[in-house]
Amino acid sequence: MTSLHPIKHFKTITHHKWLVLQSCFRLGLYRQGLLHDLSKYSPAEFLVGAKYYTGDHSPNDEERKDKGYSSSWLHHKGRNRHHLEYWVDYSPEKGHQMAGLEMPVRYVAEMFCDRIAASKTYRGAQYCDSDPYDYYMRSLPHYLIHPKTAALLEKMLTVLKEQGEDAAFRYIKKEILKK
Repeated sequence: MTSLHPIKHFKTITHHKWLVLQSCFRLGLYRQGLLHDLSKYSPAEFLVGAKYYTGDHSPNDEERKDKGYSSSWLHHKGRNRHHLEYWVDYSPEKGHQMAGLEMPVRYVAEMFCDRIAASKTYRGAQYCDSDPYDYYMRSLPHYLIHPKTAALLEKMLTVLKEQGEDAAFRYIKKEILKK
């Protein structure tokens, strides 16, 4: 039986949200930083997160193991445009197959911030700048992501991995968001 951990879960999601807010502000994405992941505080997501809280990875994974799906994730991805899964739809070009649609650049930048914050939250003191890139590359085979969105996110994560956080934020702000 899983026990509730509402305070620990609240601290984890608030820490994550704070890190994303700081990163988004560095990029001039003030509104996105303030509104990022507010749905995690809704009962549909918060109660599930508190029930399946582990502290070292997403509670959605635990709910998925228990139920075969994650109601919290289904709720979350449908409300937060910085998730590539929000942009999955039937493709008119591919005979109505499911496909990843091209994401607006500002949401790709927020997704970049989100991946850094998630890695820092779950890896703690073990975090290094290659973690978000490594996680992305491990997950890439099962993603439905538009090729342009994938290339853009991979470029951002590669700059982070190879040159560090300051260089990555400088690159995104000057080369990607200014276009």
